[in-house]
Parts: sequence; C-alpha cells; structure tokens
Amino acid sequence: MDSSIRKKLNHLRERKNELETALSQPDSTKNLDRFKELSKELSDILPIVTCYEEVKEVEEDLAGATDLLEDDDPQLRQLGNEEIKAAKKRLLPLELKLKKLLIPKDPDDEANVFLEIRAGTGGDEAALFVGELLKMYLKFSETSQWESEIVSAHESPMGGFKEVICKISGKGVYSQLKFESGTHRVQRVPETESQGRVH
Repeated sequence: MDSSIRKKLNHLRERKNELETALSQPDSTKNLDRFKELSKELSDILPIVTCYEEVKEVEEDLAGATDLLEDDDPQLRQLGNEEIKAAKKRLLPLELKLKKLLIPKDPDDEANVFLEIRAGTGGDEAALFVGELLKMYLKFSETSQWESEIVSAHESPMGGFKEVICKISGKGVYSQLKFESGTHRVQRVPETESQGRVH
C-alpha cells in the first residue's frame, strides 16, 4: 500500500477517535446541528477505518508468519509458509475493498429520486413491460428498505402502464439508481399471441 494512502488512513483513524470522544461528551447534544454534522462524518469514515484496521491485523499476521521462516525447525517454517499463504489470501480482497471505500462519494448519492418509466413503440406489449419494470423497481425498493410512492400513472387498457412516475426515497437511493437511464428493449412471445410463434 502506498505511503501517502497509509498516511491518510492513519489520519482518518485519529479523526474517528476524535469524533467518538466529541460525541460522547455530556454536552454534545446542546448544538444539534453540530451533533448531526459530527455523526454524519463519523458514519462516513467508520467503514474505511474498520476495513483499514482489518488490513493492519492481517499485515501483522503476515509479519509474524514471515518471522517463522527464519526458524531452524522445518515444521515451524512449513507452518510459516502456510500462514503466509492464508494471510495473503485474506489481504487481497480487504485491500480491494479499502480502495473502493476510498473513492470519493458523489455529493448527490444520498438524494431521493423520481423514477419515470414510459412505454415506447410496441403498443400493449410495451405497456405490459412497463408494468413488469415497475414491479421490479418497487420490489428492489422494498428489499433496500426505501419508501416508494406512485405519483402519476396512466394505465393501459390491457394492463401495465403507458407512463408511470414513482418517487423513491431512502438512504443512498440516488447512488444505487443513478445509472438506471436509457431505453430498455425486450422481445418476447406476446400474451396476445395464440399461434405459438416466437419472435
């Protein structure tokens, strides 16, 4: 790991301790805006610091196993080799996770969204597909513990929707849905098909 990254991570670890101390003071809730600001900062850096501490633990295990390689006992050297392999296997995914956590966040990631789905060409089949997409997004919202509310809907006579607008609110909604744009296209056997033709 790069020394400048390690320096930043050590700074974040110190900052985490400062924040925990500040928030545990008896008078910390007197200024609620300041309390919320510190709490948010702590919740932002806590996953990074936790992952960094796991990385440091594995690095210490790796250093201890490396020391075993210098021992005269062949069994201890073999044990050292096994522990080095195990530590390296644990270290790689942790370092990757840490790198992902260090990527700066989009300031809009916590925003709520309006999801708009419209039927394109395809008549009733396109409207049915909009209904299927809406069900999918509503189920995803439910499993993500977000609130969803249909703001506007124009139903199709055969089921589905010609257009539907849904408000989705909760933690990290925009960060999860910001790339959900564009045109979706599907080809399937229409429910109106009676002769079994596959398109």
